[in-house]
Parts: sequence; C-alpha cells; structure tokens
Amino acid sequence: MTLIFITAKFPVKPEHADDWPQLSKEFTDACNAEEGCLFFQWARSLADPNEYVLIEAFKDDDAGGAHVQSDHFKKATAELPQYLQRTPDIINTKVDGWSELGEMAVK
Repeated sequence: MTLIFITAKFPVKPEHADDWPQLSKEFTDACNAEEGCLFFQWARSLADPNEYVLIEAFKDDDAGGAHVQSDHFKKATAELPQYLQRTPDIINTKVDGWSELGEMAVK
C-alpha cells in the first residue's frame, strides 16, 4: 500500500511554544477526522523546545488533495503562521508504508 508521508518542522515563536498544542488543536482534530488521514501527530523537539515536528500520512493522492482543499486546512494556513518564527520545512513523499526497525527488534 503506497501512502503519502509528510514530515514538517514548525519553528514556533518562543512566546507561543508552550501553547502550540492548544493553538493547533482544532486543526489537528479536524485533520485526524478526515476519511483519508491515517495519522496527523505532533511531537515537540527535545533539542529545541520551540520546534514542533508534524508527522502525517494520507492513504492516497485523493486523500492528500482533499486535505489541502479542506476548509480547516485553509483556515489553518491563514491563522497559524502568525505563531511561527519562519516558514516550516517539509518533506513530502510517497512510501510503501511502515517497515520494522530490525536493528531494534524486540524479542
């Protein structure tokens, strides 16, 4: 199963870093409710407390297209940049899904 896999780094302004989970909650919840969204999850960087990493996946091109055309996506792209230090970096690729990390195999 080929899916769309996206990772983005969000450099949040220091004064908003602790509030980012709440600031992005409406968007996050709406994305996770999309039919074609496999997951949409945030993690706070351990190296930089002002950076959040977004990991998301969609089941196919149609799901990815529906995501960027959604009202909640348009609202987020209009409202959330005010809390950022700069434009986020992104990797967007297609992958064949998850594989096991053999070097860390649990026995």
